[in-house]
Amino acid sequence: MQTLITAEVRPVLDHAEVDSYLRRIGAERPVAADAGSLRELHRRHLVTVPYNNLAIHLDQDVRLDQRWLFEWIVPGNRGGMCYELNGAFAALLAGLGYRVELLAARVFLGRRRLALPYSHVALRVEAADGSRWLADVGFGKHSHYPLALDDRGEQAEPGGRFRLAEAGDGDLDVLRAGVPIYRLDQRARELGEFAGTYWWTRTAPDSPYVRAPLCSRLTADGGRVTLSGRVLTVTDARGGRAKRELTDADVLDTYRTLFGLPVDRLPNKTDARMPAWF
Repeated sequence: MQTLITAEVRPVLDHAEVDSYLRRIGAERPVAADAGSLRELHRRHLVTVPYNNLAIHLDQDVRLDQRWLFEWIVPGNRGGMCYELNGAFAALLAGLGYRVELLAARVFLGRRRLALPYSHVALRVEAADGSRWLADVGFGKHSHYPLALDDRGEQAEPGGRFRLAEAGDGDLDVLRAGVPIYRLDQRARELGEFAGTYWWTRTAPDSPYVRAPLCSRLTADGGRVTLSGRVLTVTDARGGRAKRELTDADVLDTYRTLFGLPVDRLPNKTDARMPAWF
């Protein structure tokens, strides 16, 4: 009998590890792998586990391995970029009984130009009722909840108005307020397939993530806090925004208190800033 080869994420976390991940994000173990529980897990992950590129600017090595990423994010109390965050979240969801696949995406640079292949990773998640969802806890300012993957109408939610549009060759464009954000290749991928672009992201002089440190998370009330270089931006749920520049001591204190990260020294290039993507 021929064996079907699939890139579906297999459970790698045991029961105790899943429970520790749930404690990390302040969530109860779901009774079932349903769509409602997925929504809650998604939002709690965005609120508690910050998006950041600090490993680059603290000269820390990161491995694209789901067990390693679990140790990094849960016992290590860290965050990461899309590769780390969605890679680890996929392991949690698989451990809870969801069917999960990794999807490669290319981020739009303006309305027409696309970034490198594999420049983003998102998740296709199937719930117990067969509904399919686009989950993404690794894109910074994005949807607060998973998007219905098979819905081509407008999906309004706290993060904005989103739409999934056919893009040819089986791909899907994800749009926010009519502006394309990234293009999804719907073929399931293995995490290791992202290694080449991940290496470029962490090392290339042209990579925006090498230019400056960035840390950002959703707040419980639907706002956002972002530290880009040494500039702290606090946005409320209505879009009101306040900015201030921090001292070195304040930068370290903000990483520890506002983001809950174990940072004991200033990252490289603290005086630089990332592009205004968050």
